[in-house]
Amino acid sequence: MKLNLPETDAFLMVSESMHNADMYYATGFLAIDSFVYLNSNKEKLIVSDMELGRAEKESRIRDVVPTSRYGIMEKLRKFKDIDAAYCEMIIELLRSEEVKRIAVPYDFPVHPADCMRNDGFEVIPVRSPFREMREVKKEYEILAIEKAQRAGEKALGDAIRAIKNAPIKNGVLWQKDAPMKAGDIRAMIEISLLSQGCEAPDIIIACGKGSSDPHWLGEGELLADEPIVMDMVPRSKKERYYSDMTRTVMRGTPSEELKEMYSAVLDAQVLAISKIKAGVTGSEIHSIVCDVLEERGYETARGKTGVFTEGFIHSTGHGVGLDVHEAPSLSENGKELKAGCVVTVEPGLYFKNIGGIRLEDVVVVMRNGCKNLTMFEKNLVLK
Repeated sequence: MKLNLPETDAFLMVSESMHNADMYYATGFLAIDSFVYLNSNKEKLIVSDMELGRAEKESRIRDVVPTSRYGIMEKLRKFKDIDAAYCEMIIELLRSEEVKRIAVPYDFPVHPADCMRNDGFEVIPVRSPFREMREVKKEYEILAIEKAQRAGEKALGDAIRAIKNAPIKNGVLWQKDAPMKAGDIRAMIEISLLSQGCEAPDIIIACGKGSSDPHWLGEGELLADEPIVMDMVPRSKKERYYSDMTRTVMRGTPSEELKEMYSAVLDAQVLAISKIKAGVTGSEIHSIVCDVLEERGYETARGKTGVFTEGFIHSTGHGVGLDVHEAPSLSENGKELKAGCVVTVEPGLYFKNIGGIRLEDVVVVMRNGCKNLTMFEKNLVLK
C-alpha cells in the first residue's frame, strides 16, 4: 500500500489492532497485543513469535517478521524491562531499513517516540494517511456494513414486536409477570445480534423525558404514551465493520408536541437524504436539516456558541465503517462528499420536559445520489 508522505522515509505504527481501526485497515491482522507496522516503500510487520503463524495466514502484509529476529528476549534480559526492550527492537528495525525521518500518527506512544529521537531519528507526527483512505469504501466494505445493518434490523424488529405486543398496566409496559424494562429490550437485541455473528456496544433504549439526553443508554420501566429512542451500532464480528441506526417508537397516544417533533425530524431526514450525492458538502446537508427544523419553529445549534441543550443539538451525521464515528461528517464544517463514502443521516429534537425524537439511516454516497442501506420502517406509534 503506497502512502503519500513527502519528505519522510517511512510511516510507523506501534499498536494493537483490536481497537485501532487504522492498524487493522493497514494490516488486516486482528490482535489484542501491540505489534509493529512499518511502511518504507515496502510494508513490514513485526509480531511476537506466538502470533507469527496467524499473522502470515491472516494479514495482507507478506513480509511478516517475528520479534525473535531482532533479539527481543536478549534485549529483555539486558534491560529487564519489556518497554525498553521493545523500543530497542524498533530502533534496530529502523536502522536495518536505513530510514531516518519517520512519520508517525498523532496518537503514537510517547515512550517509543522519545527513544527514537534520543537515538538520532527524526519523528514527525502526522494525520494518519489511513484516515482519509478509509473514507471511501470499497465494495467489500459496503457489503460488510450492509451485513451489520441487516442484523441490526432483525434485532430491532424482534425488540419492537415485543414492545408492540406488551400489555399496558397503569401506564407501564409488561412482559409475563413483570414490568418491561430497558434492560430487557437491550438483552433481546444483544442476543439476536450474537446469533447473527454481530455485536453492538452501548445499545440505547431510552424512554420518556430522559430520552432528551441523546446518549443516555436508558434504564428502568418502559412507559406508555412516552417516546422510546432505540439506537444501536451493530458490528459484524468477523468483518469488524459497523452500521448505525435509530428509531423512535411509542405505545399509546403521542402528545401533539411529540407528533410535530416526529414529523419535523422525518421530513428533515427525507429531504437531506434526497440531496446527498458526490460533490455536495456535509455542511450543505447539515444546513438542509437545520433549515427544515428552523422553519418548523425549532432551534438548532447552527451558529450557536456556548452550551446548547434543547432543540437540534448535534450534527446531522458522520461516516461509519471500522469506527462508529469516522470521516466525513455532515456538520457545519463538513467537507465535500465522495462517491463511496458511507454516512449516517440522523436529525433529532430534544426537550427536557417532553423527551427526544431521533431517526437514523445509513447511506452510501453515489455519483448521482445515494443508496440507503437502511430498510427498516419508520412509525412513531406501534399499533
